Amino acid sequence: MSRPHTHVLAVCGHESAHGAALRRLAGPGTGVVTGGRELARALAARPAGQDVVVVPMTLGRDLELVADAARTVRGLPPELRRGVAVARPFGTAEHLIGWLRAAATTVPADAALLVTAPAGDPYEDAELYRVARLVRCYGRHRLVETAFVGGDPDPVEGVRRCALLGARRIALLPASFTPVPRPSAIDGVRVLDAGPLLSPAALAAVLAARVADADRLLREGGDDGVDRALGAAHGHGLGHTHGPEEGHTHTHGPGADHHHHHGSGEDRSHGHSPQAHTYVHSPTPSPHARPVASAGARSHP
Repeated sequence: MSRPHTHVLAVCGHESAHGAALRRLAGPGTGVVTGGRELARALAARPAGQDVVVVPMTLGRDLELVADAARTVRGLPPELRRGVAVARPFGTAEHLIGWLRAAATTVPADAALLVTAPAGDPYEDAELYRVARLVRCYGRHRLVETAFVGGDPDPVEGVRRCALLGARRIALLPASFTPVPRPSAIDGVRVLDAGPLLSPAALAAVLAARVADADRLLREGGDDGVDRALGAAHGHGLGHTHGPEEGHTHTHGPGADHHHHHGSGEDRSHGHSPQAHTYVHSPTPSPHARPVASAGARSHP
């Protein structure tokens, strides 16, 4: 549990319409801000001696939001930085997969799923395609498509594609904090609303868990989370190609086990099954992960 006098700053980006989708859900001890100058002003304006936990409100796609929040905290004068911690992101891509799978359990099995989120950069959008693919692989819906609000394909085009592929019921499944705008109707096709991704109670529970963890790390070990958050966007975007000392691509033969160290301060030791495979490491969650979700997974932090 976080201490009663700890203030929370939820730092928002495009996944929450820069905070507009979260302001009405924030409790009395939570401020909703965008990054950069607005976050810096909020930290400078806090009462003397008040501890603050900064929570990057991403669902795993906007990694730059995490790093930017850390850079803002790192740039504070020492007297203002004292008592400030950067929490782990609200969600990872693997959390998002689990939450989407849980939301999909409410959708009839014969309906198509249209996983929809605000458009980001090309790498964020590519990540949503990966997420949607895993929702399909480990779910019960044969047709899972992707659309981007403000991007291409947009929800109108996404519905049209689903209809062309034979869907007569299409569920709009938000992969963000924002609701999905309902596209115009198509003759013979029913559009369903499968949102929101998380209920207000589930959202509050996840946020509280992130704050409590950050508060504990700061109190018990002096870990303010800044160094960890600064590395969040490492390997994201055009800089994803690694030099020989940064990361590596490798192939394992049958039964290979190994232990090696990855960047960003994380220790990822793991063994492999007898199936050979090739992959590229990055600090983002493993694409091999198979999240297990149930109907109650929406409230799981």
